[in-house]
Amino acid sequence: MSLFKKHSELAIDLGTTNSLVFIKEKGIVLREPTVVCYNTERDVVETVGQDAQRMIGRTPGNMVAVRPLQDGVVAEYDMTVEMLRYLVSKTVPKTAFTTPRAIISHPSGVTQVELTALRRAAEEAVGDDVLLMETALSAAMGAGLPVFDPIGTMVVDLGGGTTEIAVLSSGGIVIARSLRVGGEELDEAIISYVRRHLKLLIGERTAEEIKINLGVAKTKKTLDARGYLDTEYEKSMQIKGRDLDTGLPKDLKITQGDVAEALEYPISRIVEAILTILEKTPPELAADINEKGITLTGGGAELHHLAQRISEETEMQVYKAENALDCVAIGSGIALNRFDELAKSLR
Repeated sequence: MSLFKKHSELAIDLGTTNSLVFIKEKGIVLREPTVVCYNTERDVVETVGQDAQRMIGRTPGNMVAVRPLQDGVVAEYDMTVEMLRYLVSKTVPKTAFTTPRAIISHPSGVTQVELTALRRAAEEAVGDDVLLMETALSAAMGAGLPVFDPIGTMVVDLGGGTTEIAVLSSGGIVIARSLRVGGEELDEAIISYVRRHLKLLIGERTAEEIKINLGVAKTKKTLDARGYLDTEYEKSMQIKGRDLDTGLPKDLKITQGDVAEALEYPISRIVEAILTILEKTPPELAADINEKGITLTGGGAELHHLAQRISEETEMQVYKAENALDCVAIGSGIALNRFDELAKSLR
Protein backbone atom coordinates (compact mmCIF):
# COMPACT_ATOMS: atom_id res chain seq x y z
CA MET A 1 0.00 0.00 0.00
CA SER A 2 2.90 2.37 0.66
CA LEU A 3 3.55 2.58 -3.09
CA PHE A 4 0.21 4.33 -3.52
CA LYS A 5 0.51 6.74 -0.63
CA LYS A 6 0.62 10.46 -1.33
CA HIS A 7 2.34 13.12 0.72
CA SER A 8 0.50 15.93 2.47
CA GLU A 9 3.15 18.64 2.36
CA LEU A 10 3.12 21.29 5.06
CA ALA A 11 5.45 23.89 6.50
CA ILE A 12 5.25 24.84 10.16
CA ASP A 13 6.50 28.08 11.65
CA LEU A 14 6.70 26.82 15.22
CA GLY A 15 7.14 30.10 17.02
CA THR A 16 7.60 30.98 20.67
CA THR A 17 4.44 33.10 20.63
CA ASN A 18 2.44 31.94 17.61
CA SER A 19 2.56 28.99 15.22
CA LEU A 20 1.51 29.02 11.56
CA VAL A 21 0.87 26.17 9.15
CA PHE A 22 1.37 26.50 5.40
CA ILE A 23 -0.12 23.81 3.15
CA LYS A 24 1.31 23.39 -0.33
CA GLU A 25 -0.96 24.89 -3.00
CA LYS A 26 -3.21 26.40 -0.31
CA GLY A 27 -0.98 28.82 1.58
CA ILE A 28 -1.31 29.64 5.28
CA VAL A 29 -4.30 27.74 6.62
CA LEU A 30 -3.83 27.99 10.39
CA ARG A 31 -2.52 30.54 12.88
CA GLU A 32 -2.63 29.66 16.59
CA PRO A 33 -0.92 30.84 19.79
CA THR A 34 1.82 28.42 20.88
CA VAL A 35 0.15 27.59 24.19
CA VAL A 36 -0.92 24.29 25.77
CA CYS A 37 -3.24 24.08 28.79
CA TYR A 38 -2.48 21.04 30.95
CA ASN A 39 -4.51 19.40 33.74
CA THR A 40 -2.02 18.39 36.44
CA GLU A 41 -4.52 16.23 38.37
CA ARG A 42 -5.73 14.17 35.43
CA ASP A 43 -2.36 14.29 33.62
CA VAL A 44 -4.00 15.27 30.31
CA VAL A 45 -3.90 18.18 27.89
CA GLU A 46 -7.17 20.14 28.10
CA THR A 47 -6.83 22.72 25.33
CA VAL A 48 -4.29 23.94 22.79
CA GLY A 49 -3.83 27.17 20.86
CA GLN A 50 -6.36 29.99 21.07
CA ASP A 51 -8.46 28.36 23.79
CA ALA A 52 -5.36 27.71 25.90
CA GLN A 53 -4.14 31.30 25.50
CA ARG A 54 -7.39 32.62 26.96
CA MET A 55 -6.55 30.72 30.14
CA ILE A 56 -3.15 32.35 30.73
CA GLY A 57 -3.30 33.97 34.17
CA ARG A 58 -6.81 32.60 34.72
CA THR A 59 -6.26 28.90 35.36
CA PRO A 60 -7.55 27.09 38.49
CA GLY A 61 -5.12 25.30 40.79
CA ASN A 62 -5.20 22.02 38.87
CA MET A 63 -4.53 23.63 35.47
CA VAL A 64 -1.44 25.27 34.02
CA ALA A 65 -1.10 27.16 30.74
CA VAL A 66 2.32 26.42 29.24
CA ARG A 67 4.31 27.97 26.39
CA PRO A 68 6.21 24.84 25.26
CA LEU A 69 8.91 26.85 23.46
CA GLN A 70 11.14 29.43 25.12
CA ASP A 71 13.52 31.61 23.12
CA GLY A 72 12.62 29.63 20.02
CA VAL A 73 13.68 26.23 21.39
CA VAL A 74 11.92 23.31 23.05
CA ALA A 75 11.42 23.97 26.77
CA GLU A 76 8.62 21.44 27.45
CA TYR A 77 9.14 18.39 25.24
CA ASP A 78 5.78 16.66 25.78
CA MET A 79 3.87 19.91 25.36
CA THR A 80 5.76 20.63 22.12
CA VAL A 81 4.71 17.23 20.79
CA GLU A 82 1.09 18.00 21.72
CA MET A 83 1.30 21.40 20.02
CA LEU A 84 2.65 19.86 16.81
CA ARG A 85 0.05 17.09 16.86
CA TYR A 86 -2.66 19.70 17.21
CA LEU A 87 -1.34 21.74 14.27
CA VAL A 88 -1.12 18.66 12.06
CA SER A 89 -4.54 17.27 13.06
CA LYS A 90 -6.19 20.62 12.30
CA THR A 91 -4.71 20.88 8.81
CA VAL A 92 -3.90 17.43 7.39
CA PRO A 93 -6.67 14.91 6.61
CA LYS A 94 -5.96 11.58 8.30
CA THR A 95 -6.34 8.80 5.72
CA ALA A 96 -4.62 5.51 5.00
CA PHE A 97 -3.41 6.89 1.67
CA THR A 98 -1.82 10.11 2.92
CA THR A 99 1.41 10.58 4.87
CA PRO A 100 2.58 14.04 5.94
CA ARG A 101 5.98 15.45 5.27
CA ALA A 102 6.97 18.77 6.70
CA ILE A 103 9.51 21.55 6.94
CA ILE A 104 9.79 23.13 10.40
CA SER A 105 11.79 26.28 11.07
CA HIS A 106 14.23 26.76 13.96
CA PRO A 107 16.59 29.51 15.21
CA SER A 108 20.15 29.63 13.88
CA GLY A 109 21.85 29.58 17.27
CA VAL A 110 20.43 26.33 18.64
CA THR A 111 22.71 23.76 20.21
CA GLN A 112 22.87 20.19 18.95
CA VAL A 113 20.90 19.08 22.02
CA GLU A 114 18.14 21.63 21.31
CA LEU A 115 18.05 20.64 17.64
CA THR A 116 17.81 16.95 18.55
CA ALA A 117 14.91 17.67 20.91
CA LEU A 118 13.02 19.52 18.18
CA ARG A 119 13.69 16.75 15.64
CA ARG A 120 12.48 14.05 18.04
CA ALA A 121 9.33 16.03 18.85
CA ALA A 122 8.66 16.65 15.15
CA GLU A 123 9.12 13.00 14.21
CA GLU A 124 6.91 11.85 17.10
CA ALA A 125 4.11 14.27 16.14
CA VAL A 126 4.40 14.42 12.35
CA GLY A 127 6.39 11.43 11.11
CA ASP A 128 9.83 10.52 9.85
CA ASP A 129 9.72 12.74 6.75
CA VAL A 130 10.62 16.04 8.43
CA LEU A 131 13.22 18.68 7.55
CA LEU A 132 14.43 21.33 9.97
CA MET A 133 15.26 24.64 8.29
CA GLU A 134 16.86 27.74 9.76
CA THR A 135 14.38 30.54 10.39
CA ALA A 136 16.53 33.18 8.70
CA LEU A 137 16.60 31.26 5.42
CA SER A 138 12.83 30.70 5.56
CA ALA A 139 12.23 34.39 6.35
CA ALA A 140 14.44 35.56 3.47
CA MET A 141 12.67 33.26 1.01
CA GLY A 142 9.28 34.40 2.28
CA ALA A 143 10.32 38.04 1.85
CA GLY A 144 11.16 37.37 -1.80
CA LEU A 145 14.90 37.90 -1.44
CA PRO A 146 17.15 36.28 -4.10
CA VAL A 147 18.75 33.88 -1.60
CA PHE A 148 19.81 31.36 -4.26
CA ASP A 149 21.69 33.95 -6.33
CA PRO A 150 25.43 34.57 -5.77
CA ILE A 151 24.83 37.97 -4.17
CA GLY A 152 24.68 39.07 -0.55
CA THR A 153 21.33 39.72 1.14
CA MET A 154 20.59 40.48 4.77
CA VAL A 155 17.45 39.62 6.72
CA VAL A 156 16.50 40.44 10.30
CA ASP A 157 13.60 38.31 11.54
CA LEU A 158 12.13 39.69 14.75
CA GLY A 159 10.12 36.85 16.26
CA GLY A 160 8.41 36.23 19.57
CA GLY A 161 11.37 34.55 21.25
CA THR A 162 14.41 35.42 19.16
CA THR A 163 15.74 37.87 16.61
CA GLU A 164 17.48 36.11 13.73
CA ILE A 165 20.09 38.18 11.89
CA ALA A 166 21.67 36.61 8.81
CA VAL A 167 23.64 37.32 5.67
CA LEU A 168 22.77 34.89 2.88
CA SER A 169 24.19 34.05 -0.53
CA SER A 170 23.94 31.18 -3.05
CA GLY A 171 21.23 29.36 -1.11
CA GLY A 172 22.97 29.31 2.25
CA ILE A 173 23.67 31.34 5.36
CA VAL A 174 27.12 32.95 5.28
CA ILE A 175 27.03 34.43 8.77
CA ALA A 176 24.23 34.57 11.31
CA ARG A 177 23.39 35.34 14.89
CA SER A 178 20.38 34.28 16.91
CA LEU A 179 19.73 36.89 19.59
CA ARG A 180 17.41 35.74 22.36
CA VAL A 181 15.54 39.02 22.29
CA GLY A 182 12.09 39.02 20.73
CA GLY A 183 8.53 40.14 21.23
CA GLU A 184 8.29 38.48 24.63
CA GLU A 185 11.42 40.31 25.79
CA LEU A 186 9.80 43.59 24.74
CA ASP A 187 6.70 42.67 26.76
CA GLU A 188 8.88 41.90 29.79
CA ALA A 189 10.64 45.26 29.39
CA ILE A 190 7.27 47.03 29.48
CA ILE A 191 6.16 45.05 32.56
CA SER A 192 9.42 45.91 34.33
CA TYR A 193 9.21 49.62 33.43
CA VAL A 194 5.59 49.93 34.59
CA ARG A 195 6.41 48.17 37.86
CA ARG A 196 9.54 50.23 38.53
CA HIS A 197 8.41 53.69 37.38
CA LEU A 198 4.62 53.64 37.62
CA LYS A 199 4.35 51.31 40.65
CA LEU A 200 1.78 49.14 38.88
CA LEU A 201 1.84 45.39 38.37
CA ILE A 202 0.49 44.28 34.97
CA GLY A 203 0.34 40.93 33.16
CA GLU A 204 1.83 39.85 29.84
CA ARG A 205 -1.43 40.30 27.93
CA THR A 206 -1.67 43.94 29.03
CA ALA A 207 2.01 44.46 28.15
CA GLU A 208 1.44 43.06 24.66
CA GLU A 209 -1.54 45.38 24.19
CA ILE A 210 0.61 48.34 25.22
CA LYS A 211 3.35 47.26 22.79
CA ILE A 212 0.91 46.94 19.90
CA ASN A 213 -0.78 50.29 20.54
CA LEU A 214 2.12 52.45 21.71
CA GLY A 215 5.32 50.58 20.79
CA VAL A 216 7.91 52.86 19.20
CA ALA A 217 11.67 52.92 18.75
CA LYS A 218 13.61 56.06 19.56
CA THR A 219 15.15 57.77 16.54
CA LYS A 220 16.99 61.02 15.96
CA LYS A 221 13.88 62.52 14.37
CA THR A 222 11.65 61.64 17.32
CA LEU A 223 13.93 63.26 19.91
CA ASP A 224 14.01 66.96 20.66
CA ALA A 225 17.15 68.91 21.57
CA ARG A 226 16.96 67.74 25.20
CA GLY A 227 16.82 64.07 24.22
CA TYR A 228 13.14 63.59 25.03
CA LEU A 229 10.53 62.17 22.70
CA ASP A 230 8.83 64.89 20.69
CA THR A 231 5.31 65.68 21.88
CA GLU A 232 4.03 64.56 18.47
CA TYR A 233 4.59 60.99 19.68
CA GLU A 234 3.02 61.35 23.13
CA LYS A 235 -0.03 59.17 22.49
CA SER A 236 -1.40 57.45 25.57
CA MET A 237 -3.79 54.76 26.77
CA GLN A 238 -5.44 53.72 30.02
CA ILE A 239 -4.22 50.47 31.58
CA LYS A 240 -5.41 48.38 34.51
CA GLY A 241 -3.25 46.61 37.06
CA ARG A 242 -2.53 46.21 40.77
CA ASP A 243 -1.11 49.10 42.75
CA LEU A 244 2.15 47.95 44.35
CA ASP A 245 1.67 50.24 47.36
CA THR A 246 -1.93 49.38 48.26
CA GLY A 247 -2.34 45.99 46.60
CA LEU A 248 -5.64 47.21 45.10
CA PRO A 249 -6.76 47.38 41.46
CA LYS A 250 -5.85 50.67 39.80
CA ASP A 251 -6.18 52.43 36.44
CA LEU A 252 -3.60 54.84 35.11
CA LYS A 253 -2.35 56.40 31.88
CA ILE A 254 0.79 55.28 30.09
CA THR A 255 2.32 57.35 27.29
CA GLN A 256 4.22 56.46 24.17
CA GLY A 257 7.22 58.17 25.73
CA ASP A 258 7.06 55.71 28.62
CA VAL A 259 6.98 52.80 26.20
CA ALA A 260 9.89 54.16 24.15
CA GLU A 261 11.97 54.35 27.33
CA ALA A 262 10.94 50.82 28.31
CA LEU A 263 11.91 49.37 24.93
CA GLU A 264 15.19 51.24 24.47
CA TYR A 265 17.44 48.59 26.03
CA PRO A 266 16.19 45.53 24.07
CA ILE A 267 16.06 47.58 20.85
CA SER A 268 19.63 48.78 21.37
CA ARG A 269 20.74 45.15 21.79
CA ILE A 270 19.15 44.24 18.45
CA VAL A 271 20.82 47.19 16.71
CA GLU A 272 24.18 46.30 18.26
CA ALA A 273 23.88 42.70 17.02
CA ILE A 274 23.09 43.89 13.48
CA LEU A 275 26.16 46.13 13.49
CA THR A 276 28.31 43.24 14.73
CA ILE A 277 27.14 40.98 11.88
CA LEU A 278 27.80 43.72 9.33
CA GLU A 279 31.33 44.16 10.68
CA LYS A 280 31.98 40.42 10.20
CA THR A 281 30.44 40.21 6.71
CA PRO A 282 32.90 39.59 3.82
CA PRO A 283 33.55 42.83 1.88
CA GLU A 284 31.94 41.71 -1.41
CA LEU A 285 28.73 40.67 0.32
CA ALA A 286 28.76 43.82 2.47
CA ALA A 287 28.86 45.87 -0.72
CA ASP A 288 25.80 43.99 -2.02
CA ILE A 289 23.91 44.64 1.21
CA ASN A 290 24.88 48.30 1.15
CA GLU A 291 23.34 48.51 -2.33
CA LYS A 292 20.23 46.38 -1.69
CA GLY A 293 19.53 47.27 1.95
CA ILE A 294 18.36 45.25 4.96
CA THR A 295 14.98 43.49 5.10
CA LEU A 296 12.97 43.18 8.32
CA THR A 297 10.52 40.32 8.85
CA GLY A 298 8.53 38.95 11.79
CA GLY A 299 6.06 40.57 14.14
CA GLY A 300 8.69 42.91 15.59
CA ALA A 301 9.10 44.53 12.16
CA GLU A 302 5.74 46.22 12.79
CA LEU A 303 7.18 48.29 15.67
CA HIS A 304 6.89 51.97 14.79
CA HIS A 305 10.13 53.63 13.62
CA LEU A 306 12.23 50.49 14.11
CA ALA A 307 13.28 50.41 10.46
CA GLN A 308 14.22 54.10 10.70
CA ARG A 309 16.26 53.48 13.87
CA ILE A 310 18.21 50.63 12.25
CA SER A 311 18.73 52.74 9.11
CA GLU A 312 20.19 55.61 11.17
CA GLU A 313 22.59 53.28 12.99
CA THR A 314 23.75 51.31 9.92
CA GLU A 315 23.55 54.14 7.37
CA MET A 316 21.76 51.73 5.03
CA GLN A 317 18.27 51.46 3.60
CA VAL A 318 16.03 49.25 5.75
CA TYR A 319 12.76 47.82 4.45
CA LYS A 320 9.87 46.06 6.14
CA ALA A 321 8.89 43.00 4.12
CA GLU A 322 5.40 42.66 2.75
CA ASN A 323 3.45 40.26 4.98
CA ALA A 324 6.33 40.51 7.48
CA LEU A 325 4.46 38.49 10.11
CA ASP A 326 4.06 35.52 7.75
CA CYS A 327 7.43 35.46 5.97
CA VAL A 328 8.85 32.43 7.84
CA ALA A 329 5.77 30.30 7.12
CA ILE A 330 5.61 31.46 3.49
CA GLY A 331 9.34 30.84 2.96
CA SER A 332 9.15 27.36 4.48
CA GLY A 333 6.17 26.73 2.23
CA ILE A 334 8.16 27.80 -0.83
CA ALA A 335 10.94 25.46 0.28
CA LEU A 336 8.52 22.52 0.00
CA ASN A 337 9.08 22.76 -3.77
CA ARG A 338 12.75 21.94 -3.12
CA PHE A 339 12.08 19.28 -0.45
CA ASP A 340 14.09 16.47 -2.05
CA GLU A 341 16.97 18.82 -2.92
CA LEU A 342 17.06 20.34 0.57
CA ALA A 343 16.82 16.90 2.21
CA LYS A 344 20.36 16.19 1.09
CA SER A 345 21.77 19.16 3.01
CA LEU A 346 19.35 19.61 5.93
CA ARG A 347 19.18 16.04 7.22
